[in-house]
Amino acid sequence: MIFQHKELAGGRWFELSLLEQMANIGSEVERAIKWKNKNNSEYSWRALERALELIDLTVADKKNRSRLKEILRMREALADYLAFDNQYNSSDKSWQNYFYAFTYAARINK
Repeated sequence: MIFQHKELAGGRWFELSLLEQMANIGSEVERAIKWKNKNNSEYSWRALERALELIDLTVADKKNRSRLKEILRMREALADYLAFDNQYNSSDKSWQNYFYAFTYAARINK
């Protein structure tokens, strides 16, 4: 597998807390939303791929085992929103709010 985030995939990702991991995922999701709204599907797709890669690294992190259900459900809903039919009726704002909470919590925990 070719990783976009080579340094993180090399082990650095597992040193981050779950809050930091989710905040980083949120950054890629924010980029995907931004490019989607600018009608640049190629850049939006690339940002989504990077977000999914980070989610997969988060799933692989043993310290997150008790959170797998939520993480995998979030992955499914995110892919549905940005790449499929949006059956979960997500919105840009709902995803921004979801990830903002992690970003805020990660910052105050530093």
